[in-house]
Amino acid sequence: ALPADPVKPTKCERDVVVLVAERLGNKQVATPLGISVKTVESHRRNIMHKLGLCSTADLVRYAVRNGLIQP
Repeated sequence: ALPADPVKPTKCERDVVVLVAERLGNKQVATPLGISVKTVESHRRNIMHKLGLCSTADLVRYAVRNGLIQP
């Protein structure tokens, strides 16, 4: 049997992924979410590490494949 999804982004990480995938910078991501730029950077780094992603382009592809954003 396949294991349950071992890599599940938190709600905050998912929100950051969606906004980053829409080509917003860290400051533009932080403002609507009411978090600091440092927190955006942390969430972004954490989710990329969890998913084994190397670039923002990989993050965008992840968001599209998982239905977080429209292509």
